[in-house]
Amino acid sequence: MAFERTSEQVFLNVSALLFALSAALTTIWCKSMSDMGAMPMPGGWKMSMAWMRMPGQSWVEAASSFLAMWIVMMVAMMMPSLVPALWRYRKVVGRTGETRLAWLTMLAGLGYFFVWTVIGVAVFALGVALAGMEMESPALARTVPVAAGVVVLIAGTLQFTTWKTHHLACWRKTPGHDDTLPPNAGTAWRHGLRLGFRCSYGCAGLTAVLLAIGIMDLKAMVAVTVAISAERLAPASERVARAAGAVVVGTGLLLIARAAGLG
Repeated sequence: MAFERTSEQVFLNVSALLFALSAALTTIWCKSMSDMGAMPMPGGWKMSMAWMRMPGQSWVEAASSFLAMWIVMMVAMMMPSLVPALWRYRKVVGRTGETRLAWLTMLAGLGYFFVWTVIGVAVFALGVALAGMEMESPALARTVPVAAGVVVLIAGTLQFTTWKTHHLACWRKTPGHDDTLPPNAGTAWRHGLRLGFRCSYGCAGLTAVLLAIGIMDLKAMVAVTVAISAERLAPASERVARAAGAVVVGTGLLLIARAAGLG
């Protein structure tokens, strides 16, 4: 029992340390990118430097830099809701008498963030491609403020759908009190991957909001983190999701109105 309590305390301490460190690094990253400025674009908006190479930097280096910061940002954003899921995993595996809980939990966490790493690669490729098209076409660039508002509006409406409810329920089911999981590395990795996929499906809309508003916007990042955590951890998760959806829909409408010169 003493060993189990010590193991649990170490897990919580390490999780808190990872969250604090990643949050601090994300804040520093956002500030440094903000200090670098952004590129003014037709339509009255500014393009983030996250989608551009720095002088003397190769595309591989730019992608690696973005991916490193993306992973750090995901750790900061997802840890509040991931820790309870990993805690449930530890409890289920611990019932088998397995003593390598730290190692297996780490593998599950790595599997989870591997999914987000792959998503980060796709996000960077898409962001660079869109940035290139917008810089080459002033007409396309002028549509970006309205398009961003539309993306936010659609993301908000997703919060009211059965699709959203389904994925929230899936997240809460993994794993439950009566579940059993074999205490081996392969199962831990696959469980982490499953958590990552379920997470990415369930918060796809809110992630899209962050990308549309601005990946370097620290306030938007905090708001999205709070929304994702609240809708997964609160007892009335569906109501929380709908409340977040109402806020996001209102934000989308405001962005569209401003882009159209109505606000």
